[in-house]
Parts: sequence; C-alpha cells; structure tokens
Amino acid sequence: MPIRYDITHTTVYRYREPVGFGEHRVMFRPRDSHDLRVLATDLEVSPEAQVRMIQDPHSNSVALVQPRGVADTLKIVCSFTIEHAPRDHLQLPLEPSAEYFPFAYSVEDRFDLEQYLRPHHDDPKGVLTAWARQFIRTDGPTGTRDVLMQMNQHIRSTLAYLSRDEEGTQTPLQTLALQSGSCRDFALLMMEAARRLGVATRFVSGYLYDPSLDDEGAASGDAVTGAGATHAWLQAYLPGAGWVPFDPTNNLYGDHQLIRVGVARDPSHAAPISGSWFGPAGAYLGMTAEVRVRRRAGFG
Repeated sequence: MPIRYDITHTTVYRYREPVGFGEHRVMFRPRDSHDLRVLATDLEVSPEAQVRMIQDPHSNSVALVQPRGVADTLKIVCSFTIEHAPRDHLQLPLEPSAEYFPFAYSVEDRFDLEQYLRPHHDDPKGVLTAWARQFIRTDGPTGTRDVLMQMNQHIRSTLAYLSRDEEGTQTPLQTLALQSGSCRDFALLMMEAARRLGVATRFVSGYLYDPSLDDEGAASGDAVTGAGATHAWLQAYLPGAGWVPFDPTNNLYGDHQLIRVGVARDPSHAAPISGSWFGPAGAYLGMTAEVRVRRRAGFG
C-alpha cells in the first residue's frame, strides 16, 4: 500500500548587511515515477523572486530562482506531498547473465550507461580498485547483488560518519585515507568503486524518512543517520532489476525510507541549492537547512 509523506525543506542564508542575489538553482521536487507520485508542491522565497521551472539533462526538475532587490536574509521554503510505493528490490530477479560477477551489459545498455560506467576520479596507484576487489569471493562464484550489499555494509560499519555543511565532496581516495565522511562522500566512494568493477552507478540526492523523528512513527523503527537534512545515496543499474538504491551511510538496500529528488553522474550536478550573491566582502554569515519528513496517518 502506498505511503503518503508531507515534506518541508527550509534553507536560510544570512548576511551581515543587505546584499544582492544572482540566480539560484533549486532542486527540490521529487522525481515522479511508477513508485513515486507528487501530489502537491509549493515554493516560497523571501525576498520576492521570479521563478522558472525547467528540466536539466538528467530530467531532474529544477527551479531557477531570481530574488528581486536586496536583503540581509534569503529564505527558500520548499514543501510538497508525495505518495510513495516502495519496492522490495531483493525480490526483483536479475537477468540470468547478470546474476554473478563479473557480468557484461548489452551493447544497447552500454550506449545509454556510458557516463555512469566511466570513473570520474583518478586512482593512480590502484588503491580504490584494490579496495573494491576485496568484496569479490575467491572461493567460488560471487553474486552480483552480494558484492554491492557487502560494500554497502562495509562502508557503514568501518567508516565514521561526519556531517559537513560546506559545499563539495571528498574524493574517494580522501574518504579512504580519512576513514570518515558525509553521506555524499560515502555515496561517491561506493559509486567509483563499483564503476571500477564494471557496474554502472549514479548519484542520488533527496530525503530520508526517519520514523524516530516522526510523531506518527516515533514508536517504531530505529534512528537513521542523515535525517533532518538533505541526504545522498546511489543507484546501481542491474539488468533485470533496473536502478537499485544503496545507502552506504545507513546500510539501507532499497527505497523504503529514501525519497529521491535528483540523479546525476557526479555529486556536483545534484546540489539541492546553488547560487550567487554580491555585496561587501565578509558579509556572508552562514546558512542553515532543515528538512522535515512526516508520514501521514492512515496511509501505508
């Protein structure tokens, strides 16, 4: 049975004195599909702004926001209601040729998946490749799903999660060296490692439902890492099952608590909000962001 969620994403930028603003790209609207339906959306901007909706090259919905005038605060509030019908990805059969590692995509699939198969970060000494290959069995056949599930679990159990507000993503080699990172760092590490094993992956930004933070669901479920803010994970393309979600921050497999908004070949192309301002040097005081995901009673 579909689950209905009410989601509010509030971002506030503060400045020491009034400044002007350039255009901001706001990626907040969940991606409609057979398993996710957007029922209502609203976007409020202060100061008043001109808003245009477009689709980017990945078919993500993007709001182009141009604030008018000057102000010492820029506030963007995105709210929407969705209906989510999560799938049990463990029950989706893979094509026989893809059940065991290594496997090969069809020629037709490779044309479409090329940008998701090609690594985007250097690995000159083969450190990342060696890290990825540890999940391949040496005593018998290795299930394709097993490789990815073990990698997903290993990141969750061995690396330390550190929330980071500043923009940008660590390289996979930096994350391995530091043995820590944010959700987007963990997603990129697993993406690049899987690509070196010949598995197509893409970055996903969106929201994470945490029952422990929900009045309706406080009595059920354990707390998860990354709720209360935008979240990041990845999808791997497995023939027969399609794009399958993996969240290495929480060792989640499947989309029961994950609400996707944007997808891209690299995290830099899926930032929730990006833009510019102009004014005196040192005027910028900082940014706060809050995400509230509430499950509606009586649905799901």
